[in-house]
Amino acid sequence: MILQRLKSNDSFNLLIFPVIALAFWLKDLLEPYLYSYFSGETENIFYTPLFRLVGEQPFWHVLVSLVMVIILGFVMQLVNDRYLFIRIRTKLPAILFVIIIAGFTKIHTLHPVYFAALFLLFSIFRFFSIFEKSKPYSAVFDTGLLLAVGSLFYFNLIIFLPAFLLSIIILTREISWREYVIMILGFLFPFVFVFSYFFYVGEFTEKIDIFLENILTPVSHFRTNYALHGYLTVLILLTLFGSITLLQQYDTKKVSSRKYFSVFFLIFIFSLISFAFIPATSQEMLVINAIPVTYLVSNIFVFMKSRFWSELLFSLLLAIVIIMQFFG
Repeated sequence: MILQRLKSNDSFNLLIFPVIALAFWLKDLLEPYLYSYFSGETENIFYTPLFRLVGEQPFWHVLVSLVMVIILGFVMQLVNDRYLFIRIRTKLPAILFVIIIAGFTKIHTLHPVYFAALFLLFSIFRFFSIFEKSKPYSAVFDTGLLLAVGSLFYFNLIIFLPAFLLSIIILTREISWREYVIMILGFLFPFVFVFSYFFYVGEFTEKIDIFLENILTPVSHFRTNYALHGYLTVLILLTLFGSITLLQQYDTKKVSSRKYFSVFFLIFIFSLISFAFIPATSQEMLVINAIPVTYLVSNIFVFMKSRFWSELLFSLLLAIVIIMQFFG
């Protein structure tokens, strides 16, 4: 039984998921390609040096994306191990995240969203520490700061600032205006520092134009990718099933688990909002979507009572991701 083995808490599973990632990326390592960037997409302030470092070498672009997915899987697992919102100890989130991302075959190459996703996870890790704490000013500031750093890799990450601001109400014991102001100040600090530098060197207007391009450039990689449409339909169905399952378990879950999943729900909602209202948002945002979806679907597989149905659903998901490697 594949799922029974993968959802155990055996530390050996932490060695399995990088191998799974390598298997799914192998075809692209052998036939590497560059991402179809729009104008300004590679000019995000913190991403530009990395992009120039790897140059126009497709192999290195694909290899770095593989390394980033493995790192993201480890951090996904770290967040769950630290806060235990999936109450049964399991290594499934890391494995499932890699499998879900593997289905997005057009982004098996370098893109700023991978670095943004990493800093988003760091923000979540720090933010969850404020649960039922009074005056969690340091953690709130760090959350805004980390989110801003991620936004300097991939500017559209800024859409999640309201999600974290709203989530303060969910996690804190006592609500005051200070937490909101401190988070906003933490978020603004890297931008003030960076733009002060560019103002000093005379590149302020140029960088503002780049940010506007990363918001207003209309782009879509979805229109003719019918295989991706089918895969997303499967993920949407799993997400709906996971949401229903979570609602059924709601009264039996600990208060902390309920609130952590509520934060993930807000992150998921704001990622959907970005598709609707930010013209430049396209398939890369699916990497961000995969974070809350992974935890939600992991919750399904861990708690599903029927071994037959859980194994069948997981096998179907795995089979679809494998098919996507050839038709995606």
